[in-house]
Amino acid sequence: MGNEQSITADRRTEPASTGDPTVAVAFGGGGARGFAHIHIIETLNELGIRPVAISGASIGAIMGAAMASGMSGAEIREYTRATLGSRSEVLSRIWRLRPTRMGDVISGGFRLGQFNVERILTTMLPESLPATFEELDIPTQIIVTDFYAQQEAVCSSGDLINAIAASAAIPALFRPVVRDGRYMIDGGIFNPVPFDHLYGLADIIIGIDVVGGPSGDDGESPTTTDLMFGASQLMMQSIIGMKLKINRPNIFLRPNVSEFRVLDFLKVDEILTASVDVRDELKHALDAIITYSIKNGVLPKAPDVLKLP
Repeated sequence: MGNEQSITADRRTEPASTGDPTVAVAFGGGGARGFAHIHIIETLNELGIRPVAISGASIGAIMGAAMASGMSGAEIREYTRATLGSRSEVLSRIWRLRPTRMGDVISGGFRLGQFNVERILTTMLPESLPATFEELDIPTQIIVTDFYAQQEAVCSSGDLINAIAASAAIPALFRPVVRDGRYMIDGGIFNPVPFDHLYGLADIIIGIDVVGGPSGDDGESPTTTDLMFGASQLMMQSIIGMKLKINRPNIFLRPNVSEFRVLDFLKVDEILTASVDVRDELKHALDAIITYSIKNGVLPKAPDVLKLP
């Protein structure tokens, strides 16, 4: 694991591949809203597209690692619905932590932000998920935030579950995860949609933003929880906006997930239903890029992609 600088590239160049354009996907963070990533994975499966590289932050690290391990979108959907589709199943999995001391799950009593995300994820993640990055079928980068170094860090080798837990360690809920002697927290804090780490690795870079934004209107006063997570959303969207001004990915999609909260993990079906339109958006965007590249012999820049029918 090490810190990496963003790589910018002019994507109006000859495709890196000699056949069909290669694709890399950045799965963004956003808590439960990240269930929308399942549509992206299913659509790529349907089109017969296997990414050559994946990056992810927070829930995007989980979804990206699942895809990189060889799980299909349908398998990820089925597992997610079976695991989080009912409150009883969630409680049953949490109950499996009972042989350990409660102190292994909660640090210092029931205080805000002290749940052990690494232990909780061991009860939630598919057993088929490998233990290390080296066992993944697709090269994957997981983004975490080094708390004391005040910067993002990239995990691409070694302990996979530890990296996923660190990237998903939302400060308001979970205590930091120690990796290589460093205290790591939610990767989405520094890089909510890490498409910049994929430049130069594929012809077509896809970024998926599931951060969303505060929903409601001025007639409804936000709760303390809504303010806490809503402020985080606003900061993340500010980061994303600045990154897009510097260098956009070829395809950048925002599924319709703003009405859901970061902790709406029991609303799997509702989130999937609300975000289903992203499937057609991805298909149309890919078709536009491929059509353009066939006609002109080069891949378009992102602004040109946005103008295509």
